Amino acid sequence: MGTDRINPLIAERTKNTEWFLDARFGMFIHWGLYAIPARGEWVRNNERISNEDYQIYFDEFEPVNYDPGVWAIAAKEAGMKYAVLTAKHHDGFCLFDSKFTNYKSTNTKAGKDLVQAFVEAFRAEGIKVGLYYSLLDWHHEDYPAYSDSIHPMRGNSEYKNKQHNFEGYLDYMHEQIRELCMNYGTIDIMWFDFSYDEMRGEKWRATELINMVRSLQPGIIINNRLEASGEFAGTIKTRNPSVSAGDFASPEQVIPSKGLMDEDGNSIPWEANFTLNNNWGYCSADKSYKTSKQIIRKLVECVSKNGNMLLNVGPNAKGEIPVESLSILKEIGIWMKHNSKSIYHCEKSQFSKPEWGYYTQNGKFLYAHIFDPSIGPLALLGLINKIKKARLISDGSEIKMIKPWNTNDYPDDAFINFGPKGMEEQFTFSLPDDIDTVVELELV
Repeated sequence: MGTDRINPLIAERTKNTEWFLDARFGMFIHWGLYAIPARGEWVRNNERISNEDYQIYFDEFEPVNYDPGVWAIAAKEAGMKYAVLTAKHHDGFCLFDSKFTNYKSTNTKAGKDLVQAFVEAFRAEGIKVGLYYSLLDWHHEDYPAYSDSIHPMRGNSEYKNKQHNFEGYLDYMHEQIRELCMNYGTIDIMWFDFSYDEMRGEKWRATELINMVRSLQPGIIINNRLEASGEFAGTIKTRNPSVSAGDFASPEQVIPSKGLMDEDGNSIPWEANFTLNNNWGYCSADKSYKTSKQIIRKLVECVSKNGNMLLNVGPNAKGEIPVESLSILKEIGIWMKHNSKSIYHCEKSQFSKPEWGYYTQNGKFLYAHIFDPSIGPLALLGLINKIKKARLISDGSEIKMIKPWNTNDYPDDAFINFGPKGMEEQFTFSLPDDIDTVVELELV
């Protein structure tokens, strides 16, 4: 497709997401009243808790150890380049000082605007900031309850005949988003969550909403969860997206098998968002944490498919990121310190996925992410005479291209190995890094 025919919304998206696709790795932070019951962020839905019964958590909310500077340092040391905080989740509680509700952090024992502290702390560490805002609101009196499929009071006879002014709720929602866009300086990402059933697209007055956000925050990028109906009904995947289609797709708890493409087969910006255990919000009983090795390898997979990873932490009621999460982030950071060159600014390789791991690529530099050790020399299929030099990225040490006698039947392939000097090249050696051994291959 010629550049003169590219939809202007796609051209703008391409420009605005350039930094995002270079960054590749971010922190998601789910935090709110639900940290007190500590049974996950959907506790109101799962246990059908009414506003009255949930009020106890509002009355108790006092995160005495809230220090977003500590969070920001943990993110920076893990190699994360941006962060997204839940300014308002589905329960309707606001971490910011909104003029349109009393259901906010400034009216709790916390006594402060927690979003303001977040954006200041993360900017101070050079991390771009994003704000999550739930389109749903289980606290607001004008958000449908009885007939809604996921409201905590769904099917509750006490709500059967209650009248809701949904347009009034939309006015409220739009005004709160206006506040987020006007009161906190430059916001890099607006992360909406989520559309479902008939609650999608213009049901949210989506075009009006997005035009307002972009007018107040030029250059902001927005996810795709205001989505319209139908696979290509003006979505981010079509060559003619709607205004509300968003700038990046946001698959949840899954990595697309081949990345994400539009209807013409072109890669679109996307970000897989993952929990560190099995809950977004703090859940004291959930100890099913993913390992740093697992997260690093999945980050590599995302980048190899032109995607990002947004990795979640769920601080507890005191405002502390769980020690298990901090430990994992620290381990990720150790690997990133030595290998991040193969993540930042990288994308899908021009070469096919190898059996032993993945490739990422930045221009003439091809990064071999080796997960599985070979028996004998490791094959770089089809790369004979295409490599100028090879270095172990973690320490810059030279890796020689070899051609042992037992590889003579594979004339198109290049080979490397990790044995010490003087050892037979066809021998089998362990990988320098069991998590992910990264070899930088400079192409000719």
